[in-house]
Amino acid sequence: MEGAAEKPTAPKVRWTLALLLLHANRVVGHSSIIYELWGETPPCSAVATAQTYVYQIRKKYQRRLDQIGWGELVETRPSGYVLRAEESEIDAQVFERLSEQARASLTAGHTEQAARQLREALALWRGRALADVSAGSVLAPHVIHLEKSRMRTLRLRIFADQRLGRYRELLPELQFLAAANPIDEWFHQQLMIALVETGRRADALEAYHRLQSTLGAELGVRPSPRLHKLQHDVLTGVPWTRGPQTELDLTVPT
Repeated sequence: MEGAAEKPTAPKVRWTLALLLLHANRVVGHSSIIYELWGETPPCSAVATAQTYVYQIRKKYQRRLDQIGWGELVETRPSGYVLRAEESEIDAQVFERLSEQARASLTAGHTEQAARQLREALALWRGRALADVSAGSVLAPHVIHLEKSRMRTLRLRIFADQRLGRYRELLPELQFLAAANPIDEWFHQQLMIALVETGRRADALEAYHRLQSTLGAELGVRPSPRLHKLQHDVLTGVPWTRGPQTELDLTVPT
């Protein structure tokens, strides 16, 4: 929000602001605010305290908005409150829009444009979703959705870069992601492909064996048939084309 980037310092005021922002331009009921902040055992003063938090949000930002003629930031309704904001002011909404545009660009064959849009979307992230808010029952599903959307967008951007032949540029990132997600087969698959495409077959096989060892030790399972097929192709030197055995699976594990 222009001119209002400074966040409230009081945890529950910041928490209330996050709830209103993620439901921008929609009514957030009094009961939702209370349930989010205090769960099933709210204090007797919950209604008055929640009203105080909304008042503090208004006090913090309204003067700046009045100066630029934006009108009232938080409107009071009989059942709750509505925070008024344009889509361009909410990073989460801009991120979702850019991600959808990128998918459309990729489907239309505009891979370079898709890669740019995906990088722009991911650049909006500065850490975990609502990292400084202790999300409760109302906000928690939004946090999960945003984190899954971020992972899907990251995978899609890697996919776009691979389509553009940027295997060498991707290697450091894929090595980091495989190490940070030691049982994630998708990242290991892409790392193996990038290693082979840059002439490092031995390293690709080592990446497979590392994954195999970790899956066995942590989960007692072996790599999926898809990964085993890829390992076999690398081992035997069988060239591959983008097909069922190597096409990217962009689903996000739950």
